[in-house]
Amino acid sequence: MFDYSIYEQIERYLGGGMVAEEKVAFEALLQTDTRLAEKVREHQTLLKAMRQHGQRQSLQQKLNLMHTEMVAESAAASPSMFKVFWNKHRQTMAVAASVSLLSVFGTLWSVQQLKEPVQQQTARYVELRREVERIKKEQRAIIDGIMGTEAEKPAPRTARFSGTGFAVSSDGYIVTNSHVIEGADSVMIENKAGLRFKVNAVYRDKTHDLAILKIEDPAFEGFGKLPYTFKTTESDLGEKVFTLGYPREDIVFGEGSLSSSTGFEGDTTAYQISIPLNPGNSGGPLLDDKGNLIGIISGKQAGQEGAAFAVKSAYLLKVLGDMLTTDSTKVALPRHNHLAGNGRPQQLKKLKDYVFVVKVYN
Repeated sequence: MFDYSIYEQIERYLGGGMVAEEKVAFEALLQTDTRLAEKVREHQTLLKAMRQHGQRQSLQQKLNLMHTEMVAESAAASPSMFKVFWNKHRQTMAVAASVSLLSVFGTLWSVQQLKEPVQQQTARYVELRREVERIKKEQRAIIDGIMGTEAEKPAPRTARFSGTGFAVSSDGYIVTNSHVIEGADSVMIENKAGLRFKVNAVYRDKTHDLAILKIEDPAFEGFGKLPYTFKTTESDLGEKVFTLGYPREDIVFGEGSLSSSTGFEGDTTAYQISIPLNPGNSGGPLLDDKGNLIGIISGKQAGQEGAAFAVKSAYLLKVLGDMLTTDSTKVALPRHNHLAGNGRPQQLKKLKDYVFVVKVYN
């Protein structure tokens, strides 16, 4: 449902109808609320398009009137009469042509301006996929084809090691990033202990880049009690945080601190963290010092080592709640934290069995 009061405020702000104090407060809000700022930009673009449309309609009416006059006068027209008509209307026609050209170029410029931030954002925000592994496998396949080593046999299905996932319930639900399983025909998960299961994607939320997987394997008997719980409140700046993931075949530990309460470009659904991450970390758990899960690793900022991002755990809980609303699937979340009070090595020993490499097959 639309909040019409917000659009009313936007219209008063853009139309100059706000008093000075209200305008200052609204502009301060724009600096912190990226979604509101985006709505203001969209509204500006809409108003501009409407003004341009009105100008074109007005010009069209003038040109139609001129055309009617020309048709009416054409029967008795002579060179001198045409000259009189041209002298009478040349200023209007010149203005019409100029405004039309400006309108066209203005529209093109506006479209380009809208595209550029998206292109810049794509260039500066990097999803932590394991693309290098995929490229290497493709190169090996090409070389085998050239050498003729596999000429008589169908090519085997190879996994694209996309990222990391972790358990959210003892009965086989796993979370990872939505982009990790993009384009997958089938998905497998495997942990450091060698446990390997086939999973299916049962829910995806591309807005928050989250995917819920479910183990569909007759051999699966449950995980037992998960050692961590999910934090529902905001974490504080400077808190120590850590993660486990699969940027390579072996599991890798990373540690740092929570450096911002917002993510990329001020995204309020994510944290910024000071942990160097690599392709394959996507979908890994982010935990605080006490072993509470506070986020899901999602990406990093290109060109800035140690500037990484994680979706807040509150939005994972929202996705799990949406599943219940959509298909009555209730995920039984862990209720007791068994990591608090332990040193980091002991925490990692308890945690690693619930963190998986996600293998995507195409």
